Amino acid sequence: MAAIVYIHGFLSSPGSVKAEQTRAWLREQRPDVRYYCPYLSPYPEQTQTQLLDLLATIDDPDIGLIGSSLGGFWSTWLVEKLGLRAVLINPSVSPHLLIERVKDIPQHNYHTRDSYVMTSAHAAQFRALEPEVLQYPQHYWLLAQEGDETLDYRQAVRRYRGCRQTIEPGGDHAFQGYVDKLPAIVEFLLPPVAG
Repeated sequence: MAAIVYIHGFLSSPGSVKAEQTRAWLREQRPDVRYYCPYLSPYPEQTQTQLLDLLATIDDPDIGLIGSSLGGFWSTWLVEKLGLRAVLINPSVSPHLLIERVKDIPQHNYHTRDSYVMTSAHAAQFRALEPEVLQYPQHYWLLAQEGDETLDYRQAVRRYRGCRQTIEPGGDHAFQGYVDKLPAIVEFLLPPVAG
């Protein structure tokens, strides 16, 4: 068996459109792949624990990561820590900078009614987790759209230089046409089914 872990973004949840599209596509096209999409805390120390605890319970030999927005940051952290493979969808490159802009202002989850207040301490925690160098450039595939209204795609292009990249004109932060990329995403993350 193999597994895919979908890591959602800041103020998102397992109920996001891309998370649900991934779940449905795998159920129909790759029922041999286990799907995980945990609801993650916005707070970095808690998220680290959640992700490592989840991965410790997955005994499948092949695990791939799909990280959207802030989930791209967490996927990068896991690739560098554990040597996994990841597809990054409009990833957040330096979340500590974003947190500094919204610190002390209540933030509301788009899918739940949860509210959070991020602080400079959280920004510092994110900064401490940001890998200086990517040890496994061949383990990444960056998917970004130039029309992303939330994050500057050029930061991701620079950060993941030397990695596989697909940069599309137009689009938005949600990444239009995501579901059409799922066959290639799964092929990149996991070996083909023997048959």
